[in-house]
Amino acid sequence: MIDWMQEHAWATWLGLAVVLALIELVSLDLVLLMFAIGALSAAVVAAVGGPVWLAIVVFALVSVMLLFLVRPPVVEKLHAGPTLKTGPEALVGATGIVVEPVTPLDGRILLRGEIWSARAMDDAAYETGHHVLVTQIDGATAVVTSKEI
Repeated sequence: MIDWMQEHAWATWLGLAVVLALIELVSLDLVLLMFAIGALSAAVVAAVGGPVWLAIVVFALVSVMLLFLVRPPVVEKLHAGPTLKTGPEALVGATGIVVEPVTPLDGRILLRGEIWSARAMDDAAYETGHHVLVTQIDGATAVVTSKEI
């Protein structure tokens, strides 16, 4: 039995790589996948007749290198997605319609189907029906400027 394992060490490493890859399918952390690739590298060393100690060293080095050099950017790439603005930040850049005259002190606009308190960003005043652009949200007040249509 021991003779068979020594002669077929590559099969043991290959089996370990398959088991680690299958467990990785459950965890999805990419940690075990790095070890599976390390085991696959050790299987190659064993298949070409390398000693067991060399296969172990290759397994350890490849696994650790992949874990620290390859995994972080891959995980970052997988988790990166479009940043979706929500809350007040999503309203900046939106167009509103003045429903009560807007001055630098107060006013009201219709913004995405809701009535918002508003004030003009500059010294201008905007009459009812004027289209305005939201430049920032200050608390519950939309700070607006004129929007050219």
